[in-house]
Amino acid sequence: MSNPSAPHRRSIRSFVKRSGRLTPGQQQALDTLWPNYGIDFDARPLDLSALFPERTGVVLEIGFGNGESLLEMAAAEPQLGFIGIEVHEPGVGHCLKGIADRGLDNLRLMAHDAIEILHTMIPPASLHRVQLYFPDPWHKKRHHKRRIVNAEFRDLTARALKSGGLLHMATDWEDYARHMADELLGDARFENLGDARGCVPRPGWRPETKFERRGQRLGHGVWDLLFRRR
Repeated sequence: MSNPSAPHRRSIRSFVKRSGRLTPGQQQALDTLWPNYGIDFDARPLDLSALFPERTGVVLEIGFGNGESLLEMAAAEPQLGFIGIEVHEPGVGHCLKGIADRGLDNLRLMAHDAIEILHTMIPPASLHRVQLYFPDPWHKKRHHKRRIVNAEFRDLTARALKSGGLLHMATDWEDYARHMADELLGDARFENLGDARGCVPRPGWRPETKFERRGQRLGHGVWDLLFRRR
């Protein structure tokens, strides 16, 4: 098992950072709303109780895309604090605008590598739930080493979750669902809450996305996997 507290140097990343073309509204949101709702990367642990006073738990979502489902979840569970991580600037800008438009006070965003954040900024046994929805499957075999779900991710998530905390993953690639299950099912730190493959029906807290509904109309599957930290 790796040591999550050791100095971290990451050579293989699970994402390609793309700036993308920002709309004027997204750029304005980044310029004006980041000081209110953004968290800059800092190699020191966050004080989550100060960040989210009077919340009953903190949820970390990795790779929130444009943030629509994350915004919906934060609005639906105001008793929880949410931290969303995304490296695609247009998505960050879109989500920042959504936070302001909805008047949410329980959602903060980070725009940095999630593995480095887990290594340095998330205190041990501090998270109520970790969410990883539709990560890049890196479907070509030669790219499998880039998949975020691996032994390092497993160690960091086990460290970050409270006892009884949940790791919820979802993918529309069946091969990646098997890969996720293979990584978690043999780890004694996690209890499988699904079937023999780790799969569960979509939990009520995860909104169904337009992308997901379109895929279902085309006959594509979606696999949700749910594990509890022992």
